[in-house]
Amino acid sequence: MKLFDQGRDHVIGLFRIVLGFLFFIHGAAKLFGIFGAKAAADAFVWPGWWASLIQFVGGALVLLGIGTRGAALICSGSMAYAYFTAHQPSNLLPIANGGELAALFCWGFLLIAFLGNGKWALDGVLKRHPARVETAH
Repeated sequence: MKLFDQGRDHVIGLFRIVLGFLFFIHGAAKLFGIFGAKAAADAFVWPGWWASLIQFVGGALVLLGIGTRGAALICSGSMAYAYFTAHQPSNLLPIANGGELAALFCWGFLLIAFLGNGKWALDGVLKRHPARVETAH
């Protein structure tokens, strides 16, 4: 078990990076009609375009490790909303209603919101090297 404890921050960091990347790509595909998407979401139309924007921006923030906990919580909430409004009304179980992806993203981002960045996050770099402001004397 010591091996698992020693690698914890690395695995959390990798999980954050992969989850953020997948969400970012998912949002980019729907927002811009790329990566195999049939068409881009219509601008400013609720909820599709806004969900795509959350996926794109939130995924990038989580991927990079900037404001991770807040971004992950918003991403998790958006996927809970998607599951309960778009998937669950047609059937209770995710396998039957096509909501597996929404459920996995929701719980994955909730986990990141509680566990934090792990390794390789830009938050730590930004906090260690704050911008220096020169003042005139």
